[in-house]
Amino acid sequence: MTVLGAARGVVLDMDGVVYRGATVVPGAREFLAALRNRGVPYWFLTNNSSQTPSDYERKLRGMGIDAGAAQILTSAVGVQRYLQRCDARGRALIVGEMGLREAAVAAGLAIVEGGPAEFVIAGLDRRFSYDRLRAATLAIRGGASFIASNRDPNIPVEEALWPGGGAIVAAIETASGARPIVIGKPETLLFEMAAERAGLSTSDMVMIGDQISTDIDGGERAGMRTVLVLTGVSTAAEAARRPTPPSLIVADLARLLARWEGGS
Repeated sequence: MTVLGAARGVVLDMDGVVYRGATVVPGAREFLAALRNRGVPYWFLTNNSSQTPSDYERKLRGMGIDAGAAQILTSAVGVQRYLQRCDARGRALIVGEMGLREAAVAAGLAIVEGGPAEFVIAGLDRRFSYDRLRAATLAIRGGASFIASNRDPNIPVEEALWPGGGAIVAAIETASGARPIVIGKPETLLFEMAAERAGLSTSDMVMIGDQISTDIDGGERAGMRTVLVLTGVSTAAEAARRPTPPSLIVADLARLLARWEGGS
């Protein structure tokens, strides 16, 4: 039985798996079409909190990829779920972009730009500044809870790796001396939310990702089988150094589809 042959549902990272920047990864469209044709439901899990699920839906459809907002779980969506579970109340200082801001508002928090706050919520912020770092540091030192969407040090774009949300979280952590509550992968919340939406057990699902420390580690912790594709951050050499390898390692989604169709 192949890794995919036993799957009742599939979850995929986006950056570095389906696309890099604005470029679709080879085989991504064909692989997702094959899942649809075989009646295998799929969801997208991304630690990138900068955009909303609707934004990502538009991006994917613009690339010729069939996806709905309900199929897209971002770390910002995970932050919203966490805040709702905690029945959070009060003010939030956001170091991040629209995805995190909308998640905080949807959870019932009031957004403030500085001064006292009950929460500092941080993720990828491409307008990050010293002033923003100072405001977050003072709020945390004043008693605010520190929540991080993720710790990803980099995001893959075209032929480069740019600083990720984790780089910004690390700066705030260093300045404030506080460790954040981390929501995104490799924590299991997003994987559990995908299984919940699918009406499946996590053991019935396969995680396809490009980062060992987030996608593969998180998928394994959630009880999923894992596939590492080599179109993003991690390399086959890094996978070989792990105590337990991913269930499968392939060059890209085109190669994964070929192996699936070949029954290997």
